[in-house]
Amino acid sequence: MRLLSGWSLTRRLALLSGLWVAAGLALTWVFVADVASREMERSFDARLGGLLDALAAAATLDPAGRPALLRPVSEPRFDEPLSGLYWQIDGPGGVRTTSRSLWDQELPAGTPGHDGVQSSDIAGPRGEHLRMIERDIQLPGAGTSLHVQVAAARDATEAEIRRLHGLLAGGFALLGAGLVAAMVLLVAATLAPLRRLRRAVADLRGGARTALDLPVPPEVQPLVAEIAGLVAQNRATVERARAHVGNLAHALRTNLAVLRNALDSGDRPAAAHQLATAERLVQHHLGRARTAALAGAAATELPLRAVVEDIATALERLFADRAIDIEVLGDPALRVRCEHADLSEMLGNLMENACKWARNRVRVEVGAAPGRVFARVEDDGPGLPPAQLDAVRARGARLDEAVPGSGLGLAIVTDLATLYGGGLELSAAPPPMGGLAACLWLPAAALPRQSWAG
Repeated sequence: MRLLSGWSLTRRLALLSGLWVAAGLALTWVFVADVASREMERSFDARLGGLLDALAAAATLDPAGRPALLRPVSEPRFDEPLSGLYWQIDGPGGVRTTSRSLWDQELPAGTPGHDGVQSSDIAGPRGEHLRMIERDIQLPGAGTSLHVQVAAARDATEAEIRRLHGLLAGGFALLGAGLVAAMVLLVAATLAPLRRLRRAVADLRGGARTALDLPVPPEVQPLVAEIAGLVAQNRATVERARAHVGNLAHALRTNLAVLRNALDSGDRPAAAHQLATAERLVQHHLGRARTAALAGAAATELPLRAVVEDIATALERLFADRAIDIEVLGDPALRVRCEHADLSEMLGNLMENACKWARNRVRVEVGAAPGRVFARVEDDGPGLPPAQLDAVRARGARLDEAVPGSGLGLAIVTDLATLYGGGLELSAAPPPMGGLAACLWLPAAALPRQSWAG
């Protein structure tokens, strides 16, 4: 098979199908030719048998005791010298009578004294191949038997058999060529979707096409789906890279402005602090870029409620002056597939945002749906109008400049959740909370034991 490694699928299938068809037709030709040859030889022997029966029915002894015929046998070739069709009768005492076609020749002596018809192949008067059949007959009313022989040349029959073999070989060869040609056309038509797919992928790479939306057979559809998924993944990677660059640029813009003011005023401690903050931002976004490149492949299994409780404890201390009460509900056995740093950042952003806007209460509920887990963060703050729910997730969006922050929190949460195959939903929290409800969805690490109807 190494010899075929550089061949196209069409050439491979054409060669293999050609070999298979050739082998099958060769065996069929051998079988059909053998059956036809046997039938022609059987027909030849049957004709000789009929002549032998006619000769036996007409055989008798003349007054001199020599074998003779009561009536002529209706076969003109018996009267033509060396015609290739002969008869010979042996009587008592070795007396012999032959057909005129033998002229001055004789057939080989037979083997009288046996029952039934005997057949053999012999050489004729002119060296031709003869087929001879013979039998003993008992003359009615006499105690004498005659030995009757009939022979016919086989050359014509053998020539017909050879001609039949040639015709069969030519016919099967044409049939094989037609089958191979049809197979090649069938293979070419079958592989046409792959050629269209190749051109579509080339157009996609060149920018002439934005999606693989061509119709293909069901057998090729999984390949198209995988290619489309790969293209979508690459585009998502590029979009995530752009998002990280935008996040970093937005985060550094304010930091660099403060750093410039500190340098202009000669405040070295403030400048050093801002420089360290900028370095942390760069390291943070570099780590986020590595996580985006892995696309969740390095995610681990984490207990969701335990992470929420840790963050809740830290935030209660941070907002101790406002006495924010953070209530955590849900199944502690639920586990999520996510990196610990990413999960802490997403939950921290949502819970810190809720604490900033809450009057005095925040509630976090963890739960599960088939294949996913969620963390729903609600506060009892003023909430948001429905028209602003989408706008607040935009990078850098801040609806109240009086509340500290960079406006990147919800945008980062959305990007990270999408990276792990999850999402972020914002809605109004039902009473008694009444503020904003942020529901973070992420893939479950195991089949959940409960469901949530939203």
